[in-house]
Amino acid sequence: MPARVTKGRPKPEPATRGRAAEVSTLAVEGAARRGRVCVGAVAGAHGVRGDVRIKSFTQRPEDIAAYGPLEDERGERVFALTLHGRARGLLIGSVEGIDGRDAAEALRGERLYVDRARLPEPEEEDEYYHADLLGLSAVDGAGNRCGEIAAILPAGDAAVLEVDPGGGEETILVPFTREHVPEIDIPAGCVVIDPPEQPGAGDDDAAQEEKDDERR
Repeated sequence: MPARVTKGRPKPEPATRGRAAEVSTLAVEGAARRGRVCVGAVAGAHGVRGDVRIKSFTQRPEDIAAYGPLEDERGERVFALTLHGRARGLLIGSVEGIDGRDAAEALRGERLYVDRARLPEPEEEDEYYHADLLGLSAVDGAGNRCGEIAAILPAGDAAVLEVDPGGGEETILVPFTREHVPEIDIPAGCVVIDPPEQPGAGDDDAAQEEKDDERR
């Protein structure tokens, strides 16, 4: 029976502002910036008939099959996935056109993507898909551009936005909380950030002051 979306609706793990978020690094890479979301990866073959082991990145692991055919990272290959069960914490399924263990094993490491347009909107306040945040411009309270959101990282009580200023400068780490990310405007393509003092910030100033003191 084809997979159906029921009440509760499947969705990948969101980034939740102000709460801890289980974030997979696989879900925050380049394809997400092109309007697609990584919802899982092939962990290898299962048995000899061509079944595969799947690591799912959705809140309910089985929901990975609720979006219809999935794509590879480049969007060049389509995978029609049918789930059969679980084993050792991974999903077991078959991919249409994959027969035999060798063909299944050749898919090991393949990342599975779905178009962002196929996903339901987050149901809770302050929940956002990683794909909606990645690539947004980050500005300070005065509207000055600070960089671009390059990654979403798990850290303690809240996810952390990694902002890349460009030009080879060090990235800025911003806790994904209302205090440090007071405004998010996805249609406008930007977020307002108020980052805490960065590790090592002020070291250069202190070193310069020490040099100035030596000259006096």
